[in-house]
Amino acid sequence: MVERKPAGMGFESWIDRQIREATERGEFDNLDGAGKPIPGEGTPVDENWWLHGYLKREGVSGDALLPPALLLRRDIERIDESVRDADSETQVRAAVGELNRRIVEWLRMPVGPAVPIRPVDADEVVARWRRDRAAAQTATGPVRADSSAGGPAETRTRWWHRLRSGRRS
Repeated sequence: MVERKPAGMGFESWIDRQIREATERGEFDNLDGAGKPIPGEGTPVDENWWLHGYLKREGVSGDALLPPALLLRRDIERIDESVRDADSETQVRAAVGELNRRIVEWLRMPVGPAVPIRPVDADEVVARWRRDRAAAQTATGPVRADSSAGGPAETRTRWWHRLRSGRRS
């Protein structure tokens, strides 16, 4: 048990003596976090530290906290990235259609801040997808032409030609 402060000693010297004696007894040896920096020391004060800690512990993205309008705006800006790996024009149009469905749903009953958004033009996204795909084709070699890509007929291989030549892609 810790003894009380003697009457004749100054406050800091008594504390220093308590710390010194505890150190000599080895009470500070092998503590958890020994040799590690104090958590939060040297970082700016964040009033939402508990929220950031919870999201990090649970492995959840902070996007779940954004209002629907801002999520839609972000998805509109990233539509080209999200369809980049699509194999066909049909998949690109399906992704744009799903995004437009969510946009129209929000426009009918807006929730959150008033953010100006409008449905995405699927033809523009498909044109950019084709352009990016053609650029990737010239950089890395030929990419399998898709029958739904809508390009010139001579660049596409018809299904009966693939069967006749033994290719099944």
